[in-house]
Amino acid sequence: MPLTAAVPAEPLGPAAFAARLDRLGPFERNPLLAVGVSGGPDSMALALLADEWARGRGGRVTALTVDHGLRPESAAEAATVGRWLAARGIAHVLLRWEGPKPATGVQEAARIARHALLEGWCAAHGVLHLLLAHHADDQRETAILRAGRGSGPDGLAGMPAVRELERVRLLRPLLDLPKAAMEATCRLRGQDWITDPGNRDPRFARARLRLEAAGEMGPVSTTEAGRARAALDDGAAAALARHAAFHPEGWIALDAAALRATEPVVAARILARCCMAVGGAAYPPRLERLERLLAALRGGSAFGARTLAGCVIAPTATGWRVMREPSAVAPPVTIQGGGTVRWDGRFVVAWTGAGPAEVGALGAEGWARLKDAAVPALPAAVGRTLPALRRNGALLALPHLGIGALADGDLHCRAWFAPAEPAAGPRFSVV
Repeated sequence: MPLTAAVPAEPLGPAAFAARLDRLGPFERNPLLAVGVSGGPDSMALALLADEWARGRGGRVTALTVDHGLRPESAAEAATVGRWLAARGIAHVLLRWEGPKPATGVQEAARIARHALLEGWCAAHGVLHLLLAHHADDQRETAILRAGRGSGPDGLAGMPAVRELERVRLLRPLLDLPKAAMEATCRLRGQDWITDPGNRDPRFARARLRLEAAGEMGPVSTTEAGRARAALDDGAAAALARHAAFHPEGWIALDAAALRATEPVVAARILARCCMAVGGAAYPPRLERLERLLAALRGGSAFGARTLAGCVIAPTATGWRVMREPSAVAPPVTIQGGGTVRWDGRFVVAWTGAGPAEVGALGAEGWARLKDAAVPALPAAVGRTLPALRRNGALLALPHLGIGALADGDLHCRAWFAPAEPAAGPRFSVV
């Protein structure tokens, strides 16, 4: 099938769509759904089908459109989408990607910003399920592009139909259908759609793949890779539960002997996931660097501390410590009284005091001042990266060590290790 999927396809009906959502459930009574809607045939068809499904169960749908501001016509297109949906009684919210745009890697940055805006809206409005309109052609393109980069099961598995995130469930009910089926669904319902010229822009790898796929290309199956990835996820999660200790100060201790006996592919996954959790990263470290470090760690010979993906990996008498690299921590962020912030991609900090304050790393100087205080025996690299609350440069609170400077003796501040990418997953779902 060509990647353009320009073959006749049957429209997707309500019963078939309901069967797909049944496999991706469960859902609450009177379900509230959000649907990412760009205005293309895929997302327009998904919005119409999801709205019909939710109404039949006493629920409702909100369509979310992200305006990236990358094309002059994007605002008018978003307004058109809003009018189409309003005519069908579907609520529509426009989310804008504000701020400067990168000079390179624009599509990847736009994807990250889009997901952050969609997930943030769902979290703020108590919506548990976010539906995305990725389809079989998208899945095939993803697998081909990743295969070209030498990806293993993680990449070749493509996109999961269900992804359990911290604040919302991402659902992709159309992954087994070609784009042509979504176009047929829109035609059947008399619904127009918008064509994004970026989908045919040869500057972007995915668009080049579509343009170059003029002939027949064999299907790319992601099922077996998905099962392999799920098995790796399970193996890594089980090994982490047995051989890793997660510390509230944001570091992980690994049992060296146990992990040396673990299959190399699982051990690599464990180390990568630990680095993501401690380093606050959204993606695993580069495979070649990960494999070099793992070979040194599993070799049994003495070695000094190494760095990887914003982390310091240091040996101990019985294992390895995965700690945040002090020089790689995020800059300070402002927190308002009564508010919470996520800092450094791994800590959530809550401040119940009055007025604004600043959350940032304690730092080398701050840690040195505490060397004579009655504090737990922490590695220096950990102590320097603890979240500290300051105002005008003066320390207000160091919640992990119970240190505060407020007159009433109450810290008014809590901080907990809650990495954006937990070490165990989410598990890849094969539906």
